[in-house]
Amino acid sequence: MIRKGVPLPPTVYPLAKGRVWAMLAGSLLFVTLGTVLLVAHSTVRMTVAGGLAVVFFGFCSVLIGRRLLRGRPELVLDDAGLEHVTLGRFGWDEIAAVRIREQRVRHTTQRFIELVLRAPDAYLARAPRLVRRTASVNARLGFGPANMATNTLPVPPEEVLDAMRRHCPGLVVQR
Repeated sequence: MIRKGVPLPPTVYPLAKGRVWAMLAGSLLFVTLGTVLLVAHSTVRMTVAGGLAVVFFGFCSVLIGRRLLRGRPELVLDDAGLEHVTLGRFGWDEIAAVRIREQRVRHTTQRFIELVLRAPDAYLARAPRLVRRTASVNARLGFGPANMATNTLPVPPEEVLDAMRRHCPGLVVQR
């Protein structure tokens, strides 16, 4: 948006490193517990559970570690659109609306910012491989393909939506 002939400077959200370090520590803890199950238990069920824990949480640890080492901003908003570290670049004209969504799992709730896309199939054709692989799971849960987890952002999702509206005043925010 241009105000008094000057474009609005980009809004940059860095990675919430404290939270992400805690996520890495949790993943490594589960890798350790999985290893204990592999080594200390002789039942097939415990061996399988340990192996799955090591593989899954090991993969999570690698992904989290890469994000910590990369040093890129988590989210950048500008007058042309937004760029998310995992989802990629979107022009404002690609986004029909944004909304805050919640997914409840047992005793915790995970909040997301969902980008409601005008052409989700066109996005999936250019999306990163991990996004393409999780798109069908997201669809079964009632989500679109472009969802930003808010636990890696240093501010609440409502603040991000306000910044989005500053850069794109016509953006539809669904409640």
